[in-house]
Amino acid sequence: MEQVKADGKVLVVSSDIMGDGDIELGGILIRSFFHTLLESEILPNSIIFFNTGVKLVAGGSPVLEDLKFLEQKNIDILACGTCLGHFNLKDKISVGHISNMYEISETMLKAGNIINL
Repeated sequence: MEQVKADGKVLVVSSDIMGDGDIELGGILIRSFFHTLLESEILPNSIIFFNTGVKLVAGGSPVLEDLKFLEQKNIDILACGTCLGHFNLKDKISVGHISNMYEISETMLKAGNIINL
């Protein structure tokens, strides 16, 4: 299967779980989502992590290996520096790069489509 990046698609991840409600289920869903994304024919151009979503790019994250594979497919992974600092994770980032609100807002404004998890 050939994977292609969808022009202008940006995935925004604002939480380390998927959905509202049960935290355990949300953790299972976020792991399943990123693992499934690896097998998808269409990939986003960028993935932006902010708020508790930045926990997913730090060491020990349950989706770290999946995110590393996505980064190898030239998907730009941005992690909010303010958020990383808030959670004391700046020195634990293991995938992507530390970003700021200028880059995050510019990436979102240039996006053809934004998909919020």
